[in-house]
Amino acid sequence: MSKTISFAGSGKLAWHLAPALDNAGYAVREVYSRNPGHAEKLVERLYEAEVKASLDFSTSNSDIFILAVTDDALDDVVREIILPEEAILVHTSGSQPLSKLSYAATPFTGVFYPLQNFDKSRSIDFRDVPVFIETEQDEVEEELLRMGKAISRIVKSVDVRERKALHVASVFASQFTSHMLDCARKIIEQHELSFEWLTPLIAESINRNLAMGIKSVQGGPANLGDFETLDQHMDFLKSDARLAELYRVISQHIIDESFNKED
Repeated sequence: MSKTISFAGSGKLAWHLAPALDNAGYAVREVYSRNPGHAEKLVERLYEAEVKASLDFSTSNSDIFILAVTDDALDDVVREIILPEEAILVHTSGSQPLSKLSYAATPFTGVFYPLQNFDKSRSIDFRDVPVFIETEQDEVEEELLRMGKAISRIVKSVDVRERKALHVASVFASQFTSHMLDCARKIIEQHELSFEWLTPLIAESINRNLAMGIKSVQGGPANLGDFETLDQHMDFLKSDARLAELYRVISQHIIDESFNKED
């Protein structure tokens, strides 16, 4: 039988996760937010939910309580939340340990970590979002795996180190990639060129990496050992010492990976 859910938090993750669960038969009954207006907007996306005025859920009929809050807010919310007996409490952070929930008055705790970037302005198919579960109780693991499989095609149990590895890797794959694109944008715009001229290259690079394998498509002067071109690029960037240093460090890492292999 499907369980009922309450949310603490109404940010980007909750904006997508709550409707996904609601549509999968996990009825979301309550949404709490420190910004009631945000909670009201999220409730409008749900079937039967209502705005919760406080973190006192002691009389709630929900079975699972999801903390979809920022890492900075997690400690305070865990200390303030009041739960009914037998409640399952989970957080959704990729970086915070399960032990963060030890202050809550329930022994049934876990992590429900959807690995994706979320934005309220963009729709997303949650079936394509990997969900990673961590808990110390078999019954909680069973419940969270069932809930994850109701909304996603990829649901796995992981331990704390595996979840940390996923989170760190996601920073390299997503946030660092975004930063590199922003560096490219700045170089283009400084010379009054159009960033749109790079978009076919960016799209093809991502698609090739995903289709053919990352190591097989790595190109560029560093990978080829083209030190003359590397020197030319460093000379071009000398007016921006920080960007030049970033270029040098990344290029050196590529050189080390390409030419110092045991295999």
